[in-house]
Parts: sequence; structure tokens; C-alpha cells
Amino acid sequence: MIDFQDAAQSLAGVSLDRDQIRTFESYLEFLLEWNQRINLTSITDRDEIWVKHFLDSLSCLKVIPSGRELRVIDVGTGAGFPGIPLKIAVPEIRLTLVESVGKKAEFCKLLAGHLQLQGVTILHARAEEVGCDPRYREQYDWAVARAVARLPVLAEYLLPLVKVGGRTLAQKGESGPEEAETAAGAVRLLGGKLEKIVPVELPRIAEKRFLILMEKETATPSKYPRRAGAPSKKPLSG
Repeated sequence: MIDFQDAAQSLAGVSLDRDQIRTFESYLEFLLEWNQRINLTSITDRDEIWVKHFLDSLSCLKVIPSGRELRVIDVGTGAGFPGIPLKIAVPEIRLTLVESVGKKAEFCKLLAGHLQLQGVTILHARAEEVGCDPRYREQYDWAVARAVARLPVLAEYLLPLVKVGGRTLAQKGESGPEEAETAAGAVRLLGGKLEKIVPVELPRIAEKRFLILMEKETATPSKYPRRAGAPSKKPLSG
């Protein structure tokens, strides 16, 4: 197993104390227990969970500043990635998790209670619904997502949720730079611009990973996001 504390420090500059490491250990055991009841992850090797789920989630801290009370929304969180690891590492974050699958949303509620995390809200809803709700629309400093959809679709999920001046972060694999290029028109329509692409190298993982950052420059037009299902069926092209 990797030295998780050293790896987190080296990858993202985050210092984890012993209590935080114990919280991650509790997360791992809770995830594996519940994965026997509902399909939360295909990764069940403990060492791989530390790297491919926990450390990969913490890679977002290469660009998200720590030590500030940021409002962060994680869209399509599944079993809590990347939102819950970010909350463990940076307790000041006020976190909202969005998950459309009821059993996964319920898992996240139970997980937040099990880990005794404060300032975590779980929404059992589709991203399109949340993006149209004035309680959440343009209320966040950061909107993040991992392995949810291709970037032209994901931009329509994320950009309506962040304030002007806020940012979105999409965790992507090798297709990241190509997706960013194809999403440029959609991002402009939604009031954003592509800010930068940050490569991520995880220990013992050969595949390339990227963080795709978009900045919100102007308010998203009120017609976006479109009704549920429309972004994935007919992605914006600009």
C-alpha cells in the first residue's frame, strides 16, 4: 500500500492528520460493506480504493484552494467521489452532493452520518433539476464532477450552478483535452470559458488523467440547463 499521507502531500499539497486518515479508513470499510448490497464501485481492492478513489478525488485540490469556506457542489457523486474525500481533507468546505439514483443518494446520507461530517447536503435529484432551482442555481464557488458525462454535456450540468467568477472542475481521463476542444462552443453559450487543463499523475497508475477547469464569466442564460435528459440527448455545440 502507498503511504497515503505522503502521496496526498506530494500530489495536491494537502496535509492530513491521523484523525483524517482514520476517517478515510472508516469510509473504505463502509464502502466495501455497502458495496455487497448495492453496486457502488467495481473497485474492491483496498489498495486500489486508496489510489483510484481517494487520492484521485484529492487531486482536485491541485486547483481548489484549501483553508477557505467555499461552497462546493459535486454532481453525479455516486458513492461520494470526489466530494466526500474533499470534505474530509478540507472540513471548511460546505458541500452539496447531487445523485439521481436513490440508493446511492441514501448511501451518501448514511455515509455522512457515519463519518460525522458537518455541513454536507445530499440531494436526490437530476443535475438539470438542481440547476433550475433558485436555491442552488449560481450559488456555488465550485462545481465538480467525475466520470459523469462528456464535457459538452457536463458543462450544461455544472456551469449553471456556479456564481459568476466561480469555477467548474471536470475530472477526465485520456480524452480530456479532446473533450475540452469539442465543448468550447457549449461553454461559451453557458457563460463560461475554458481556463486550463491540468495533468494528474497518480502513483502506480499508467493512464493519463486531467482536471478540466472552466471559469464562469457571465450569468448562464435562463433557458439552460434544458429539461431532464435533453443535454445528453442533444449536447450543445455552440
